[in-house]
Amino acid sequence: MRNRIARAFVVAGSVVLIASAVLHWVGGFTVGFPALNASTLDAELKAAFRVVFLSLGWHWIVVAMVALLAGFAETKLRKVYVLLCGLAVLLEAVVGASMMGWFIGNEMIGTAALLLVCGGVLFD
Repeated sequence: MRNRIARAFVVAGSVVLIASAVLHWVGGFTVGFPALNASTLDAELKAAFRVVFLSLGWHWIVVAMVALLAGFAETKLRKVYVLLCGLAVLLEAVVGASMMGWFIGNEMIGTAALLLVCGGVLFD
């Protein structure tokens, strides 16, 4: 029963993390990149910002997939993998909030991280 609840937390955390990535990309293409194009930054720096912005969303999807795979695999290390994924994203949310302040993006990845950590703690 405990493992079923843990898996539910992992699924919920992964879904929120993937939703965060999708919203990040949508926000980038609709607001961020047009504003970046209108700026006076060098073309190379604009390209670098685009790559970092899109890579961050990709990173969240990869972390969510690793957590899902670990959560549904019957391995001895699944607890460690899920906790590692959750704590990594939690650190990212805290550092992001300290640098940019609280906003929906940090709140979403923070929520996803807490769900993953709760799932990891609950695994046998």
